[in-house]
Amino acid sequence: MFIIGELINGMYKDIGKAIQTKDKSIIQNKALEQIKAGADALDVNCGPASKDPINDIQWLVNTIQEVTDKPLSIDSSRTQVIESGLKVIKNKAIINSVTADQEKLDILIPLALKYNARLIGLTISKKGIPQNKDQRLELAAMIVASAQEKGFPVEDLFLDPIVMPVNVAQSQMKDILESLREFKIISDPAPMTVVGLSNVSQGTCQRGLINKTFMIMAVGYGLDGAILDPLDKDLMDGAITSDLILNKHIYCDSYLDAYRKK
Repeated sequence: MFIIGELINGMYKDIGKAIQTKDKSIIQNKALEQIKAGADALDVNCGPASKDPINDIQWLVNTIQEVTDKPLSIDSSRTQVIESGLKVIKNKAIINSVTADQEKLDILIPLALKYNARLIGLTISKKGIPQNKDQRLELAAMIVASAQEKGFPVEDLFLDPIVMPVNVAQSQMKDILESLREFKIISDPAPMTVVGLSNVSQGTCQRGLINKTFMIMAVGYGLDGAILDPLDKDLMDGAITSDLILNKHIYCDSYLDAYRKK
């Protein structure tokens, strides 16, 4: 599974303070910790701490690139901030994210093409969060169709079914999981799938257990990637073992360590 580390986000106190004081060591240590734990890419979000996100996103990207060449996911709702980050990324980037609103798709798909970036498409629109599988599938098809019309390679597109907290949307969990499977038959080649994993346990008392259980179930439904905390060892062990059981890598007695060192 493609792991995107979620921890370089200004919403966390240490990262927010580092952005404000321009303390490179905190950002770089957090980047390296996540990579050592098995992250394949790093999400980068200025968060609420930034008063100048257009410049701060470039500082974050450049700071991280001093210590790693892992792919970076620029996480912002503002197009100007996304493009500012893309301008200084050296390797293939990910745009996190675009909604299923035509005006957003008309801006961000060409931007992804311009910078040869992958794109995360959220199955949500101005009308709100979809309430069932059919609504998710309809929005996913709209995103895929727009990507195809604009010449964007669908294999570089991640679709996110929008994971809801289990304590407020328990009845939607099965639909969310089934959406992952059905997204795969929208087109050929198929889009990839991704979830913001931490959302499923938001506000619950058993966050780690809920995250791990949902992720393992989602892998069985065809999940390709997740934005998560790679420093949660139990969670990462579950992700690695799920891939092992699905024959995505070869078994050895030390497969957990071997995967992290890949």
